[in-house]
Amino acid sequence: MKATQFFVSTLKEAPADAEVVSHKLMMRAGMIKRLGAGIYNYMPMGLRVIRKVEGIIREEMNRAGAVELLMPVVQPAELWQETGRFDKMGPELLRVKDRHGRDFIIQPTSEEVVTDIARLELRSYKQLPKNFYHIQTKFRDERRPRFGVMRGREFTMKDAYSFDRDVESAGRSYENMFQAYCQIFDRLGLEYRAVAADTGAIGGDRSHEFQVIAETGEDAIVYCPDSDYAANIELAEALPLLASRAAAGQALAKTPTPGKSTCEDVAALLGLPLSQTVKSLVLATDELNEHGEVVKTQVWLLLVRGDHELNEVKAGKIEGLKGGFRFATVGEIDAHFGCKPGYLGPIGLKQPVKIVADRTVAQMADFVCGANEADFHFTGANWGRDLPEPDLVADIRNVVAGDPSPDGKGQLAIQRGIEVGHVFYLGTKYSAAMNATFLDETGKPKPFEMGCYGIGVTRILGAAIEQNHDERGIIWPDAIAPFTVAICPIGMDRSDEVKAAAQQLYEQLQALGVDVLLDDRGERPGAMFADWELIGVPHRVVLSDRGLKEGQVEYQGRRDAEATKLALADVVAHLQARLKA
Repeated sequence: MKATQFFVSTLKEAPADAEVVSHKLMMRAGMIKRLGAGIYNYMPMGLRVIRKVEGIIREEMNRAGAVELLMPVVQPAELWQETGRFDKMGPELLRVKDRHGRDFIIQPTSEEVVTDIARLELRSYKQLPKNFYHIQTKFRDERRPRFGVMRGREFTMKDAYSFDRDVESAGRSYENMFQAYCQIFDRLGLEYRAVAADTGAIGGDRSHEFQVIAETGEDAIVYCPDSDYAANIELAEALPLLASRAAAGQALAKTPTPGKSTCEDVAALLGLPLSQTVKSLVLATDELNEHGEVVKTQVWLLLVRGDHELNEVKAGKIEGLKGGFRFATVGEIDAHFGCKPGYLGPIGLKQPVKIVADRTVAQMADFVCGANEADFHFTGANWGRDLPEPDLVADIRNVVAGDPSPDGKGQLAIQRGIEVGHVFYLGTKYSAAMNATFLDETGKPKPFEMGCYGIGVTRILGAAIEQNHDERGIIWPDAIAPFTVAICPIGMDRSDEVKAAAQQLYEQLQALGVDVLLDDRGERPGAMFADWELIGVPHRVVLSDRGLKEGQVEYQGRRDAEATKLALADVVAHLQARLKA
């Protein structure tokens, strides 16, 4: 490709609404243009990257035995009503009506449609296993779209769905896709981790996220440097930090803590470590009648150590909280504790509450907690002596760096990541709801065991940039760069020698299958170099009159601090070696 035949549209400054690095650089490099909130035109430079990402995904999915099809963006609401997700998905699901008043949705994912295909087409165990995938536009009506392609409303996703006869076969399909994903992200040239994850709204009971490592990532990834343990912080198990509960060593005392309503302030006032305090969080669950009216409310008190944070995903897995919970109102708190938030605790309640203690809190002795009276806390509190044992002991906190690894092989570390892929084992969640069955060896109908596997194609662009950039712009991995090599001839319009040498090198690289761009725009060297550094082309070759008289050109990799002089005759071999590396 020659630059004059292509479309190069760079900006010196990013638009004011661009927040994160990837958003700013994609806008400046002319890869995307904003059309509406969370909706972008993908310009030619950005689309080339998308097509390369799709190509790698498609090759590895096909190699893994998946079969490509294409499901529509607009889907009948009836399918989503069968699984209950038409109502459960909430406002992120864009609902529309056609001219006849019939309900449709703009797909955020395709579990219902692909399950409908399976129940119509896969009738016998002899047709299994089967894995269907497509690469298609998705839409999720984000409340606050932001960060460019990282959290847009319209995006491209590869989603795949496996259908198996039994749990064992479904496990093999899951492992097959897991390995295919590892191969995909290896080929994309990204540093990533596959981490155990919560299944979330899609459901199922086995799940891994593929996280691109980046300091700007929204997700916290927990891993053990000395083992293979890795999990999203929502799922990472927090072991108790105390092996056993010590005997009480202090008397219970109601201690003045005027104006000190946080554990940090209380610990500082009393000259105690923050780890000696206990934090109280009050939740509520509502029981509804058939009309959706609240007939009963249960108040819960969750206790975590003062230097720890509640993990709401873990809390939502506690029996009694699984159906959904909310934070209690001020009125409910006052009715049960007789005090405003900031001084709450498990001792001296006005009305009974369900008490859930984190594993570490359940082992604490002589701890500090709220006294249920403004400006007072209890010191020297002990389980069994000053208050009953908790109703339930559970892992309800986020892990912190330095916690023991659940596999017993070291201490946990935490780094930031950007989720770009997710694999789920769904079981019969969708097949049972939609009566999607096949006939087994005995001729009896059985629901399909399903898995689903997603990759955020357009999100990969943002994640790759967040991981690979510098003050000059983007640094694409070779495999997904819009162009792999940029030939930059200086004074091409004034020198026949430069023009001929540039054209010859261009044709040589094209013949070798290298994705090369010849910048024939006649730009000044500084402007030309700045464009390709901003756009992130991995390899650059500069030709000039002076250099050619000496039989030399300049080569510079995008990560190189300075250029290297090479003999013109050696540049092709040098590029081939760098590309193989």
